[in-house]
Amino acid sequence: MAKLIVILLIALLLEAVGVVFLSRGLKQVGDLQAISFPEAARLVRRGATNRDIVLGVIMEALFFLLLLVMLKGWDVSLVWPLTSLGFVLTTLAARFVGHEEVSRLRWTGVLLIVIGATLVGYSEKFNGERPSRTTEGNLSKE
Repeated sequence: MAKLIVILLIALLLEAVGVVFLSRGLKQVGDLQAISFPEAARLVRRGATNRDIVLGVIMEALFFLLLLVMLKGWDVSLVWPLTSLGFVLTTLAARFVGHEEVSRLRWTGVLLIVIGATLVGYSEKFNGERPSRTTEGNLSKE
């Protein structure tokens, strides 16, 4: 479980900071001025050469690779809910890296996410105690 936690924390830090960089870069690129191919191409060029967008994409790609590692080694019913902790780190990154104001109501939602992820992580203690069906259809302990 310790290995999962280390990989998860690295992955979620990459995701959180990556999202903040993507947001910052997209705001720098600007809006679509007209619905036309040349205008869309201009925005794509600006995005592809924007440092914040490039960094954000790299960080998100690394997050995805680490997610694949986690899904290969652990149950998806454990890993996927734990990735919701990324919302916590993303909110913290938005506040302290992106300098966004975060309301008390939003922090309350983040706290609820932490509680839910904690319950899912705690459930791993009981993973070996759940009954399963054998080929004969009888219940047995795993």
